[in-house]
Amino acid sequence: MVLLIIFIIHALMFVSASSDLGSDRAALLAFRSAVGGRTFLWNTTITSPCNWAGVQCENNRVTVLRLPASALSGTLPVNTISNLTRLRTLSLRLNRLSGPLPSDLSKCVELRNIYLQGNFFTGEISSSFSGLHSLVRLNLADNNFSGEIPSGFNSLTRLRTFLLEKNQFSGFMPELKFFPNLEQFNVSFNRLNGSIPKSLEVMPVSSFTGNSLCGKPINVCPGSKTQPAIATDGIDIGNSNNKKKKLSGGAISGIVIGSIAGFFILLLILFVLGRMKTGDKTRALDVETIKPPETEVPGEKPIEKPENEGVNNGNSVATAEAAVVLNSGEENWGGTGAKKKLVFFGDYYKAFELEDLLRASAEVLGKGTLGTAYKAVLEIGTIVAVKRLKDVSISESECKEKIETVGAMNHENLVHLRAYYFSREEKLLVFDYMPMGSLSALLHGSKGAGRTPLNWEIRSSIALGIARGIEYLHSQGPDVSHGNIKSSNVLLTKSYEARVSDFGLANLVGPPSSPTRVVGYRAPEVTDPRKVSQKADVYSFGVLLLELLTGKAPSHALLNEEGVDLPRWVQSVVREEWPSEVFDIELLRYQTAEEQMVQLLQLAMNCTVQYPNNRPSMAEISKQIEELQRPTSH
Repeated sequence: MVLLIIFIIHALMFVSASSDLGSDRAALLAFRSAVGGRTFLWNTTITSPCNWAGVQCENNRVTVLRLPASALSGTLPVNTISNLTRLRTLSLRLNRLSGPLPSDLSKCVELRNIYLQGNFFTGEISSSFSGLHSLVRLNLADNNFSGEIPSGFNSLTRLRTFLLEKNQFSGFMPELKFFPNLEQFNVSFNRLNGSIPKSLEVMPVSSFTGNSLCGKPINVCPGSKTQPAIATDGIDIGNSNNKKKKLSGGAISGIVIGSIAGFFILLLILFVLGRMKTGDKTRALDVETIKPPETEVPGEKPIEKPENEGVNNGNSVATAEAAVVLNSGEENWGGTGAKKKLVFFGDYYKAFELEDLLRASAEVLGKGTLGTAYKAVLEIGTIVAVKRLKDVSISESECKEKIETVGAMNHENLVHLRAYYFSREEKLLVFDYMPMGSLSALLHGSKGAGRTPLNWEIRSSIALGIARGIEYLHSQGPDVSHGNIKSSNVLLTKSYEARVSDFGLANLVGPPSSPTRVVGYRAPEVTDPRKVSQKADVYSFGVLLLELLTGKAPSHALLNEEGVDLPRWVQSVVREEWPSEVFDIELLRYQTAEEQMVQLLQLAMNCTVQYPNNRPSMAEISKQIEELQRPTSH
């Protein structure tokens, strides 16, 4: 009898579970019938929806529905998604869905992640969202939602991502004071007005741009209290009785004259100290004059290999014929009667001296528009990369000033310039040697069986490293840019950490003899490759991101391959709704990272928009990539 009861209970549980899964299956079929696109194919001969593309289950219930860029179109009807009552992640981004969100979405009380960005949804956001207390990520960006932002969002205390940018929301921004874990927030490019709530003053300016908002962090609202004005007829000084007395005109004149005199004395002291510091910083090692070479300087003959702007590309096929000697008696760097100096930065001069470099054997790594790069192996065992500049088009003093500016750059994601040599005939730059070579070589090199594919984790880490390096460069001043961002100028350490090279060197040499070689990375507004803005750098970085994601080389990036116009190609693929054609085949195996890959793709497309002012800054880009690498809570 007991066994019979247990059997009946198990049978009822099985029927109940089957019934629930059957209900989920029916809901998915109704959903497909309403909005299914031509690439949205489910093999319905398979009874269980848990084996359908984009569907994941736990305990025989549908918990994840991911159909990004799947050509979905039309309106989401009621009694479809809402019947997936155990749904935790809903991702329908980059489709053509329209109309209002279904009012019964609140039935999915276990929803944690909602990604609906990049569609054509309209209407107001209903208060049903306030019942989704488990919600952690909400992205409704780039749609046509309107009306006010409901204050009911305050009930979502677990929310960490709240993105509503590029919609038509209007009215006042509600006080969102119950968001203790908020990490991502953006309401830019809507129709909001009024003051920014105090709880959101810590958010960056970019989170609010494109509205009629005021207050921190944007500006002061009209009528707000400001600092008291400075008196024009005297300087007020509070006395012990909190009263004010004014200085006479003569006293004010004395203070002004004294301040000016003190200022000039301070400038004189700083000038003297600066000269002393410069003399110490650029300490040089003098050597005896060496006869000029009577034979052809090695390394100048054309080398049939892909162009590489970085200091090394890690190409292991360099032959003995490509090897050169920096100085072996008969051959040397330098000119007639010149007293040769090798200028070091910081304490690196302790590592080796000029004679060590001159005696080093060198291997040609590649030739680019800036010159030829060598791997130099010193007798003491130290390995450095040496770039021999060609066609330097500016004066010696200006060239040295720019090189020393590059040498002062210090960031973990930059290839450090350690020393330089300058004479009338030769200009040499000494960098750290990167054993793994360039990103270009790893992405587009041999595809043979021995090649280690770059997985998603490595690629996203490389993207972040590049972004941080360029962000540091841009932080040095509004006129500081890289000017030549491309995958061959990104070098890698043994642990695949990115190091950006060739920064600050684009304006040292004349126009490239083959300008089309870099056209695939160049922003449309750039006419002179020596004059590149920070926003143009952002465009080049966006192309580099697309290269990382697609595995395709931009047009003219490789010597023997035609390449593609990556931004235009990606846009056409997304427009035609064939997402599987976008990502590198080596990335398709990382289905759990699909969300991050699509978001990084969208960021790259934002970087490569036509108008420079619509591109994000490198600081914003670095922050977004950092946030992509944070694990999503479930």
